Amino acid sequence: MNIYSPIQEIRFKNYQNISVKRDDLIDPYISGNKWRKLKYVLEDASNQQKKHLVTFGGAYSNHLLATAAAAARFGFKSTGFVRGEQVENETLLLCKLFGMHLIFVSRESYQNKEALFTLHFKNDQNAYFIDEGGASLLATKGCAEIIAELPQTYTHLFCAAGTGTTAAGLLKGIQQYQPNTQLHVIPVLKGGDFIKDEIAKYHEDLTGLHLHTDYHFGGYAKTNTLLLEFMRNFIQETGLLLDPVYTAKMMYAIYDLQQHNYFKENDQILALHTGGLNGIWGMKEKISQITL
Repeated sequence: MNIYSPIQEIRFKNYQNISVKRDDLIDPYISGNKWRKLKYVLEDASNQQKKHLVTFGGAYSNHLLATAAAAARFGFKSTGFVRGEQVENETLLLCKLFGMHLIFVSRESYQNKEALFTLHFKNDQNAYFIDEGGASLLATKGCAEIIAELPQTYTHLFCAAGTGTTAAGLLKGIQQYQPNTQLHVIPVLKGGDFIKDEIAKYHEDLTGLHLHTDYHFGGYAKTNTLLLEFMRNFIQETGLLLDPVYTAKMMYAIYDLQQHNYFKENDQILALHTGGLNGIWGMKEKISQITL
């Protein structure tokens, strides 16, 4: 499938020369970087004649949902290992509707994903292992293609990061297609310096890479009033939906850096909207506390 997403200019507060690549519009459920990361993984599974996708994620994992939807669409069976106690929520309901079998496992056993795969599927010749978040070298190949789609050269490209897979692909694509573009990565986890090592696993040349590790707002899936109010105001003034786990942190980082004169006057800035909007449901109680 050919993937295309439009670019939208953003007018919000003091933003200047900022646009967003709307990968969230690629698909309702296989949106954003999920399509990018799964594209060549699905091709590889098909080439190996594997018909059973097995993957991993938390209870609100956008990757689990994307894999379930992709499996249903392209004729695969799917299983998802879910980290933690058994729960029911909107994301897992959709996974089950798409036909994914869910296996809830303890956080301790979840740490060894290959052991879980072997324990449950060593006799299933059709089973195909997909790591948490779709992390793989094939995933970076799909993400690199984003840069080839850009209609112009940008001074700065921003993306949020959890595992570094998308960022590795973007860096690979930048160095191939737009070598003068600087890549800015916003880790959404506390202590996000490790992201650099994760990127290096897939792409050794880190030229042009900048990590901004102060915009995690407490850690993965953590937030506060400042971020939620920013997200609310941004959505209401632009009509562009953000999620509090990834994209809101990225857009706040751009806003804060611009407030501190980080950019030059004529710099062209592009933010990658990686989708993941179902993450809103995992924080609906906190979001509802902000006056809407």
